[in-house]
Amino acid sequence: MAKSTAKKTAPKVAGKDIKHVAIAGNIGAGKTTLTELLSKHFGWEPHYEDVENNPYLYDFYSDMPRWAFNLQIYFLNSRFRQILDIQQGKKTVIQDRTIYEDAQIFAPNLHAMGLMSTRDFQNYTEIFNTLTSLIQPPDLLIYLRASIPALVNQIQKRGREYEDNLRLDYLRRLNEYYEAWIGKYKTGKLLIIDIESNNFAESKEDLGEVINKVNSELYGLF
Repeated sequence: MAKSTAKKTAPKVAGKDIKHVAIAGNIGAGKTTLTELLSKHFGWEPHYEDVENNPYLYDFYSDMPRWAFNLQIYFLNSRFRQILDIQQGKKTVIQDRTIYEDAQIFAPNLHAMGLMSTRDFQNYTEIFNTLTSLIQPPDLLIYLRASIPALVNQIQKRGREYEDNLRLDYLRRLNEYYEAWIGKYKTGKLLIIDIESNNFAESKEDLGEVINKVNSELYGLF
């Protein structure tokens, strides 16, 4: 029997194409892992955060005040281009980290810590507002909630050299910004997964629970 050559397009829910699922969470929460697992299960195209090719990341962790603005602009442009590709394409894409986290968590935290100047922060915010006026929010946002000890454990496991200098107070402040942002998130559908009660990376049963919840949010199943 000949194989079908038809391209897989985004599924529809109530007449609407599902094109964009995004995963948000602090450093070490498991965004990349869940992106990979869900992309394989649902047949979605994964878009990962560009860590290895990021020209500013190592410099940023070595000298945050000097490179904070450059790093944030790089991430903002990278994720904006991803979203344009998603909206112009026909496939369903699952994205590792969102454009909103840059503006709602990382940039404000850097500014509050004195690591980004007020001038740079205001400039960055204006650019963000302009770009996000041109795009649609994700069809579903999955937020991975985690405590500081859980994040530290995950970060140590993956052993990225440039993360060796991460300070606990930096992670803690990020978590506070994440919780404040998620508590006010009204842009679209939201699914919260607590990584300490759901070990989707190692437990098929826990992963199955996440999949069922995603099905429920997107397709009204289960």
